Amino acid sequence: MATKRKIAAIDWAQLQQHLQAQFRGLDPNDPSRWPTLPKALLLAAVAVFVFTGLWYIWISAQIETLEAAQQQETQLRDEFVRKLAQAAALDTRKAQLEQVRQYVAQLEKQLPSRAEMDALLSDINQAGVGRGLQFELFRPGQEVVRDYYAELPITLRVAGSYHDIGMFVADVAQLSRIVTLNNLAIQPAPNRPEILTLEATAKTFRYLDPDEIQAQKEAKKAQKEASK
Repeated sequence: MATKRKIAAIDWAQLQQHLQAQFRGLDPNDPSRWPTLPKALLLAAVAVFVFTGLWYIWISAQIETLEAAQQQETQLRDEFVRKLAQAAALDTRKAQLEQVRQYVAQLEKQLPSRAEMDALLSDINQAGVGRGLQFELFRPGQEVVRDYYAELPITLRVAGSYHDIGMFVADVAQLSRIVTLNNLAIQPAPNRPEILTLEATAKTFRYLDPDEIQAQKEAKKAQKEASK
């Protein structure tokens, strides 16, 4: 037993010396001449370095992809919550839209058509005559066409008592069609303090006929094409 232990110890010492001898006098400029063990360790180190570098590059790309996916997930979640809230309020929006449509329809009923404008002007005149006012001026102006309606200004001047003028203004406000009185000016008549003169611009409105709306759209389209 003692002999075997001695032989094993001597073999280990020789192996250790042999390995150490392989690492002595290595030329760092010419690894191709290195002994087998240092050369193998160098190749293993280079392989580990290259593998680590490739692994880092791959991990970095995966991290960027993960961060982009997380950001997209956050955006999609926010969009989902927003659309979910919109869907929950859809019935309310529909009810509000229907109310708006009904309100617009009521307003449109208060706007005369082109054929009804003469009757409306006659109603304004009759409102003043019915209150005993004297029309000194009743002059329709140039019609102004807007996007969905046309506006007709009427310059008028009437004379009468304070009470009659007040009732005339109230009658105009209660007409079935929309009529507004603008730029009102009241002053006493010369030498007749009991008589007042009302000067104002009455504005009435009418909805556009389908052919007028179509002509307006074509004019806007032509204007846009000309401006290009």
